[in-house]
Amino acid sequence: MTGAARTLVLVLGDQLDAQSSAFDDFDPTTDRVWMAEVREESTHVGSSRVRTALFLSAMRHFAQALRESGRPLDYVALDAAGNTGSLGSELARALARWAPQQVVMTAPGDWRVLKMLRAVVAASGRTLDVRDDRHFFCTVREFSAFAADRKSLRMETFYRAMRKQHRVLMEGDEPAGDRWNFDAENQQPFGPDGPGFLPARVGFPPDAITRDVMALVDREFPEHPGSLKAFDWPVTRAQALEALDRFIQERLCDFGQFQDALWPDTPWLWHAQLSAALNLKLIHPREVVARAEQAWRDGLAPLASVEGFIRQVLGWREYVRGVYWTRMPELAQANALQAQQPLPAFFWTGDTDMACLADALKQTLQLGYAHHIQRLMVTGLFSLLLGVRPGDVHGWYLAVYVDAVEWVELPNTLSMSQFADGGAITSKPYIASGKYIERMSSGQYCAGCPYRPEQRVGPQACPYTTLYWDFLIQHRSRFARHPRLGAQVRNLDRLSNDEVFTIQAQAKALRERLSPA
Repeated sequence: MTGAARTLVLVLGDQLDAQSSAFDDFDPTTDRVWMAEVREESTHVGSSRVRTALFLSAMRHFAQALRESGRPLDYVALDAAGNTGSLGSELARALARWAPQQVVMTAPGDWRVLKMLRAVVAASGRTLDVRDDRHFFCTVREFSAFAADRKSLRMETFYRAMRKQHRVLMEGDEPAGDRWNFDAENQQPFGPDGPGFLPARVGFPPDAITRDVMALVDREFPEHPGSLKAFDWPVTRAQALEALDRFIQERLCDFGQFQDALWPDTPWLWHAQLSAALNLKLIHPREVVARAEQAWRDGLAPLASVEGFIRQVLGWREYVRGVYWTRMPELAQANALQAQQPLPAFFWTGDTDMACLADALKQTLQLGYAHHIQRLMVTGLFSLLLGVRPGDVHGWYLAVYVDAVEWVELPNTLSMSQFADGGAITSKPYIASGKYIERMSSGQYCAGCPYRPEQRVGPQACPYTTLYWDFLIQHRSRFARHPRLGAQVRNLDRLSNDEVFTIQAQAKALRERLSPA
């Protein structure tokens, strides 16, 4: 035993907030913080090098800040002698070292991790004190109460309730602008000349701590996907606040109008790129929402853009967190459409001749980033139409994106993108043919692609389009009377039996070609 501590405060890699509930009664004379870098957290889904480097660098910077503030810290580095590589095993060793009277943490963002840590602490004869995560607007208990009286959950209902409760974009009892939703103004494609001038991305050159992490990650995980050559993500609260400032000043004004637009080789567009900083708890959603609303009130950004952005933070982000904690662990096994196709190998390389998909995949692997339409309507749409096992899709998304923590990634992937829960939290599966991607990219992807989005069958048929029609054929009985999808299903009535057979045959051949030998 190294010593004794009254309280051991556990801090995970996505809990980098010195004001979190775990520190509420922290006494530096009797208490100690514990943090650990472990191999298991980068290997259970094969985390990309960009994602791993971001987590480890942010953790080490936070650890430095803790030490400077006088908080005693037990920090286990990834390459420390004796590191067992497991979060549970490292916690057990820490409990033996410090023999704390109590063990405290803020609620984690991963059901697997919570279950494991509770078991380790219980095995030591103690009880883990799990405190509310004040990072969110809505507690899990509040969301559970909201969901209890509803036959089905819809984000729009929840979002409006959040707006009212927290007085966000409200004028008295009415929504600002007398509307809750500005989708009609938002979600437009670029014109034929593209996005035009775009503000430069705010990046942060790696400092000595980050450079050490990058070398460590390249050395320890050489087989993992991704590259660290362009790594410049914010890894401290100060950097995250600077990124927020720049978004409010430079990008928010046009975010709403073009939030769903696509353009080749242009990853950042008008997007905030703040989700990783939010999910690591470097910045708080309340300050993000407040800054966005103030920008509208100060005349710096139109209401439509501000509402579209706040909807993502106050609405969807809070909603999926509630869904995750009220539906786990069953949600992780959901597969309502009985999808059984393996994830194509090219998702790990980007080597496909489909122009839109290749761009999204290569960008993701290089940067650890893709905006929400690339995730939902390019990589996610292809997986859904192909019939990939939802667990495979979930594992890939969790591995490759820098902002991926399971509480937000899993419901976004399984429920929204893959419809694996059968519509429990979304009103319909998000399906479309290649024509959608053509429209939202102003034809730019399709112009440089060997496939034609208007063709269902034949050698030049767009795989998205072939698989879209095959999806409707496969699931015709399920969605024939669906209020939002029924019209699409009825389009099958225009096809002859021979056309249906040909679509199914081409879709089958595509699936066989993409399956491992």
